[in-house]
Amino acid sequence: MKIAGIITEYNPFHNGHQYHIDKTREITQCDLLICVMSGHFVQRGEPTIINKWIRTETALNSGIDIVCELPYPFVVQSAKHFANASVRILELMGCTDIVFGSESNDIETLQLMADLPINVDGLKENLNMGMGYPKAYGLVQGSFHPNDILGIAYLKAIQKTKMKPHCIQRTNHYHEEQLNHTIASATAIRKALLEGKDIQNYTPMFEELNKHKPIHWENYFDYLKTKLLTINKEDLQSIFLMDEGLENHFKKQIKLSNTFEEFMHNCIGRRYTRARIQRACVHLLTHTKRNDIPKLELLNSVRILGFNSKGQDYLKTLRESDVKIASRFNQMPPKLREIELKATQAYAYGMNKEERNQIIQREIEGPIIKKSD
Repeated sequence: MKIAGIITEYNPFHNGHQYHIDKTREITQCDLLICVMSGHFVQRGEPTIINKWIRTETALNSGIDIVCELPYPFVVQSAKHFANASVRILELMGCTDIVFGSESNDIETLQLMADLPINVDGLKENLNMGMGYPKAYGLVQGSFHPNDILGIAYLKAIQKTKMKPHCIQRTNHYHEEQLNHTIASATAIRKALLEGKDIQNYTPMFEELNKHKPIHWENYFDYLKTKLLTINKEDLQSIFLMDEGLENHFKKQIKLSNTFEEFMHNCIGRRYTRARIQRACVHLLTHTKRNDIPKLELLNSVRILGFNSKGQDYLKTLRESDVKIASRFNQMPPKLREIELKATQAYAYGMNKEERNQIIQREIEGPIIKKSD
C-alpha cells in the first residue's frame, strides 16, 4: 500500500495547498494521503488566523484522508525540530512517500545539502555571512528560501526511514504580500483579510474566514505587555526559548511599544529575527518552561484531528499493529495533553467570550469524521 505524507500549516488553506494535494496524488499515485498539521500556533511563532478544527475540515474536503496534529511543543520551534517531529509522525503512520513544496524544485541540490554535517537552523544566516559551502554543489550565497530550508530539514529527518522524498515547485513566494495570482501566498491572504479585501478567488475557506473574526498577534498584545511588565527577570528567563539575553531585550523594548508591530520593529535586529522573537512570545503566552520540553518523551503516539471513511479503515489497521493512535484527547500522553490544553487556552484569549468557551471545549472532544459523499 502506498501512503503519501505531507507536512502543512494551512494558515489558511489556499489554492496552492490544493495544488500540493493534487500533485502529491499525481506524483506518488498513493492509495492514502496523510497530512501532519500545526495546531493553533505555527512554526514562525504566530497564532493561526482560524482554528485548527475548521482547517482540518477544509483539508478533509480537499483530498486529505487523515489529519494528524503536530503537537504544540514541536510546532513553535526551529526548522530542525519541527521537521524531525513531523517526519516522526509520518513514520508512525506508515508513510512510504513524503512530498514537500520547494522554491528551487531541485531535490538533488537539497539532498546534497541534507547529506552535509550542517545545522539547517543556521543555514541561511551562515550563507549570508559568507560562510559558503563547496562551490562544487553550485550553491549561491543566500539563495535558500524558507521552503527549501524546511525541505533540507525534512530530507535530513527521513535519512533513517524508508520514506521516498519528492518535491514540487512552489507556485509563489512564501512572503509575497499581494494577491497578484490565482495562487496567492497565505501571507497575502491573511493581509488581504485584515484589510477587508475580497479573498473568494484565493481560498476555499473564504466563507469561514469571513464569518469568524481573524486571529492575529495584535489580539494578544495587551496581555503580552502586561506579562512582560509584571514578570520578574528570573521567571522570564525560565520560559522556553527565552535565552541569549532576550528577556532583557523584551523588558526594555516593551516599554517603548504600543502595538505588537511596534514591539516587533523595536526588537528585530541582526541578533534576533522576527520568527525567533515571535516563538519566544508564544511560549510566554502559554507559559511553557524551558524545563518542560526536555521532559517530553520521544513521540510514540499520534493525535488524530480528522479522517474520512478511507482514513478510518486505515486507522483500524494501525491500531491492530500496535501503533498508538489518540483519537480522543484523554488518550494523549499526559504531559503533551497538559501543554496542548494550555496552548488552546492561550489561543482562545484572542477570541470573544462565547468563541473562547467553545474552542476550549472543542479541544477535549473527538476528531472530525467526514462521511462519504
